[in-house]
Amino acid sequence: MDAIGGYFGLELRKGEHYHKDALRLNSARNCFEYVLLARQYKRVYIPYFTCEVMLEPLHKLGVEYVFYHINEQLEPAEIIELSPDEAFLYTNYFGVKQSCVERLAKAYGSQLIVDNAQAFFALRIEGIDTFYSPRKFFGVADGGYLYIDKRLDIELEQDYSYDRMSHLLKRVDMSAEDGYADFRANESTLRNQPIKLMSRLTEAILCSIDYEVVKEHRLKVYAELQKQLGDCNKFHFELTCDDVPMAYPYFIEDGEQKKKELIQNRIYVATYWPNVMEWCESGLDLDLARNVIPLPLNYKLIDNEQLKHLVL
Repeated sequence: MDAIGGYFGLELRKGEHYHKDALRLNSARNCFEYVLLARQYKRVYIPYFTCEVMLEPLHKLGVEYVFYHINEQLEPAEIIELSPDEAFLYTNYFGVKQSCVERLAKAYGSQLIVDNAQAFFALRIEGIDTFYSPRKFFGVADGGYLYIDKRLDIELEQDYSYDRMSHLLKRVDMSAEDGYADFRANESTLRNQPIKLMSRLTEAILCSIDYEVVKEHRLKVYAELQKQLGDCNKFHFELTCDDVPMAYPYFIEDGEQKKKELIQNRIYVATYWPNVMEWCESGLDLDLARNVIPLPLNYKLIDNEQLKHLVL
């Protein structure tokens, strides 16, 4: 029974999870670990162009992994023959590669694992293990959604998030810069965490979001950026009706320098992913890590003169 009285709690909109039928865990990487435990894979093929935290569950469980290359369409450079105890992990890059996910699902069937960390709104394909990272899209400190039809017979503790929220609160009360050190500290606390259930705080925040408004806004900003930058962009993606991008992936020759200019002007763009520069000495994967600029889609004004001036 919940307590009554004393002091007020947060007034959050009481809605629903977007992924209502998914298993709710404490992070996307732990969703991946859950899949590895449930399926007992001996080897997993993973892209060079991925975040280093995806290796964490593999190392923890002693699962062998083999890197593969992607092409300029962010799709696997080749189809790999899998043994029954192997899996193929594919990232739905920037939330614009659902059509590729569908093709790979036909090629690999249930041995495909889909990393939708960058594609929160992408539909899960029946029978394909798929996970999502809400904090790549929304102001939450942790959490992950997993679709899998095989559950582990283990009791999971519930996570707590109250002590990971300071960067989000400082961004509201102070500035993004004031909260950045806290953000980095929170990132560190997520390393090597055991699999737990999503915290009640993260659940409450996620259930307060108007997802249809978010989708509409992101698509609107993406279309505007494509109109402005499409002729200069080395990427040429056709969005399907199911694609809702995480960012506008702007691929240019001098992306490294342009990212520095943007950051100097308080437009904070990420590098996906610095670890690729250590893994690859040359080739497309390295070029992508250096020169793809993921332009944010969640800013309020589409007519953003500062952004237009700096990226054109």
